Amino acid sequence: MNQATLHQLKVFEAAARHGSFTRAAEELFLTQPTVSMQIKQLTKSVGLPLFEQVGKRLYLTEAGRELFATCRQIFETIAQFEMKVADLKGLKQGQLRLAVITTAKYFVPRLLGPFCQLYPGIDISLQVTNHERILERMISNMDDLYIMSQVPEHLDVTCHPFLDNPLVVVAPANHPLAKEKNIPIERLSNEPFIMREPGSGTRRTVQKLLEEQGVSVKVKLELGSNEAIKQAIAGGLGISVLSRHTLLSDAPEFSILDVQHFPIKRTWYMVYPAGKQLSIVARTYYEYLLDAAKKFVGQTEPVSGSVDIPEYSASAVE
Repeated sequence: MNQATLHQLKVFEAAARHGSFTRAAEELFLTQPTVSMQIKQLTKSVGLPLFEQVGKRLYLTEAGRELFATCRQIFETIAQFEMKVADLKGLKQGQLRLAVITTAKYFVPRLLGPFCQLYPGIDISLQVTNHERILERMISNMDDLYIMSQVPEHLDVTCHPFLDNPLVVVAPANHPLAKEKNIPIERLSNEPFIMREPGSGTRRTVQKLLEEQGVSVKVKLELGSNEAIKQAIAGGLGISVLSRHTLLSDAPEFSILDVQHFPIKRTWYMVYPAGKQLSIVARTYYEYLLDAAKKFVGQTEPVSGSVDIPEYSASAVE
């Protein structure tokens, strides 16, 4: 490994992460032949194959997996050093890697904007995906912080509540139930229902409540995004349960139904693996988000006392 360069390790890390020389080249703004050459030189330096190709797919060898893990540690250490130096200079620089549940995309960008203005030297990578994919990313330690409304029960994590996330029953504005009050939850069984896709945290929460109340709904559609569900509701295809955050205040085409047992009380959490040492940038954003949530001009208020909430494990969360 005496002849291996940092550049070669960066090329290898990107190729290993994507499982593709082509995608690594696109990310690093290099040509594919350049990537292939760098990997070839690194392989020669290591003395063992780093990749093996089966059909059209690329897989890491045992040596490749060990090197990939080492690369992640090296780059994390370098990033921490660079951020520490910037902090000593009175600057905030580096990269913030955020992964958020799909519904969080309706408010996280509004909280990121002022943060970017405060710290223009910080580059932000924002991944938006569903609950199952978030867990996969967390297990692989791919991000600095995770924003989700359902804390994983079987992972050792640290979590911090910072904002309420009520789930409400949404219908077209002209729906017959729109003007009724205290609607029995059993009435939902008479309505065509639009449900999120399997793997969605919102779907699991809704199904749990319906099962507890002995209510069975007629699922007419399963859709993979809140936007698709909103369009379906607006088109008169049925009703659904969505986070209040997905509805803008000026959305006259929708009505929130006053159904018993709703809204379902949920909370937005900042989550990261227990024992993970947050970078200076991640800690800065964490502190910023706790303060910004108090001032968030949305439909909900922040969780009371969230600024000084101590860390606790997932087992403490109901």
